[in-house]
Amino acid sequence: MAETTPVCEFGWKAPDFELPGTDGRTWRLADFRGPNGTLVMFICNHCPYVKAIIDRIVRDARDLEALGIKSVAICSNDATAYPEDSFEKMKAFAEKHDFPFPYLHDETQEVARAWGAVCTPDFFGFNAKGELQYRGRLDASRKETAPADVRRDLFLAMKQVAETGEGPREQIPSMGCSIKWRARAA
Repeated sequence: MAETTPVCEFGWKAPDFELPGTDGRTWRLADFRGPNGTLVMFICNHCPYVKAIIDRIVRDARDLEALGIKSVAICSNDATAYPEDSFEKMKAFAEKHDFPFPYLHDETQEVARAWGAVCTPDFFGFNAKGELQYRGRLDASRKETAPADVRRDLFLAMKQVAETGEGPREQIPSMGCSIKWRARAA
């Protein structure tokens, strides 16, 4: 089921986390504080919306790194119900797409819940002070990749954050597959 992200809550401070990465390390939010900002992405392996833009996500993360913004991706989907999103398959997905950022596993889904993540992809762009400044889409792609010359919404917004500390006030929500939540025990 397709979902869209809520409007950016400017200034929101993200709760910390400690999650295992596909690289064998355990990571905390502080590990991703770039001198000019941080991009946290909730993605997964199986979602057609993510598959349509994964190469652009990798491109933008590389380009943002050059602007002093560090990136990280988190998979919070229920891997029991969606085996393609298992930790082992996350490792293969990160390697196949040559991720320039860590890919973390939120097996308990506590991080996604604490952050209010709703879909894949869901982008959270922070300034150097750790204040949320962007909660929009990557570009006009949906389940199909948009044309190559499409406006790079995420990149341009985060470039503005790197330069000014503030994101654009007008943002188009990201759209994607809903986070695949595990049933909670009653």
